[in-house]
Amino acid sequence: MGAVLKTPLAQRVLGPIDRIDQWIVRLPFVKPFSISSATWTGKEALLLRVESEGISAWGECVADPDPYYASETTGTAAHILRDFLLPLVEPEITLGQLEQQFRRVRGHGMAKATIENALLDLLAKRDGIPLHTLLGHAARPIPSGISIGIQDSEEELLDAVAEAVASGYHRVKMKIRRGCDVDRIAAVRERFPAMALMADANADYSLDDAAHLRQLDAFHLTMIEQPLSYNDIYEHSLLQKQLATPLCLDESIHNLADARAAIDLGSCRVINIKQGRVGGLMEALRIADYATSRGVPVWSGGMDETGIGRAVNIHLQTDPSFTIPGDTSETSRYFTRDIVTPSVVLDDAGFIAVPSGAGIGVEIDEDALRHFTLEMKRLR
Repeated sequence: MGAVLKTPLAQRVLGPIDRIDQWIVRLPFVKPFSISSATWTGKEALLLRVESEGISAWGECVADPDPYYASETTGTAAHILRDFLLPLVEPEITLGQLEQQFRRVRGHGMAKATIENALLDLLAKRDGIPLHTLLGHAARPIPSGISIGIQDSEEELLDAVAEAVASGYHRVKMKIRRGCDVDRIAAVRERFPAMALMADANADYSLDDAAHLRQLDAFHLTMIEQPLSYNDIYEHSLLQKQLATPLCLDESIHNLADARAAIDLGSCRVINIKQGRVGGLMEALRIADYATSRGVPVWSGGMDETGIGRAVNIHLQTDPSFTIPGDTSETSRYFTRDIVTPSVVLDDAGFIAVPSGAGIGVEIDEDALRHFTLEMKRLR
């Protein structure tokens, strides 16, 4: 999880924990969402509720029920949380000490982030302040970005992009894969010549495809995200030398050490920071600070989260290091009904307001939570 964050936040004592509960929920998507390796029809998420002296705080695990995007799943996260991480959460421990304790557990950043998110939500609610204030940042309008999955046809893709542009999104990301890339990007760029457009391959290519990927330089993309293996850093450095378009690393970045290696090797010119994958907000902020100091811009990636995880990502983006619109889009793009209120909406200029309440700033819709719950367990 990187070096312990030497800030007052790391010195915060957790305090009493009265109860910890786990939910598994499943929210159907408005439309199936496809990437190069999988298609999902809904969001199955593990949620953690921490209760302390009448305050309820929430964390969301970004893992999927399957291992097609990442090796962690909701099942593995539930196991690691229950048997290895939660036993380390004690009232007298500080956040920094808890990070040190978590290092004994190799990997499992998604499980670690779930607990950290809930604990930071709890600390902010105890103080009666928004999460972004606890993190040390002022609220600001958050630029919006949208991720458009692989569509069945070029016409459907163009319709989806047109809808995004009409809605005011500042950046459009389109998923690509072998055999569904150059022609589709060309069509989008011809229709929308000035739009900020990027392509996300989700590791579908190899270094042997360098000449093919070089064709994408013609379309003035803001970046190509993770074209090579999901755990590669080195071969991306070789590919970046052959492309004019900036490469962005996503799946390869699990912690600050990975980010440092990628930047030192020249493997990317942009980094996508998914706080829910790198172990939580504190490690995400370290990566953002380091990348910014090296002149590498960062943005906040999404994992189709429910409103709990979506709110956390919005608070993270108040950090001025996040200069590129992230994957935060309107709730209605994914769900007809969420488990929190209010929903995420864009203003007339395409920006998202940071929730202003204490903690993550959204309220749990208890009826919706019950409706979408597959399983609930008392862990402590």
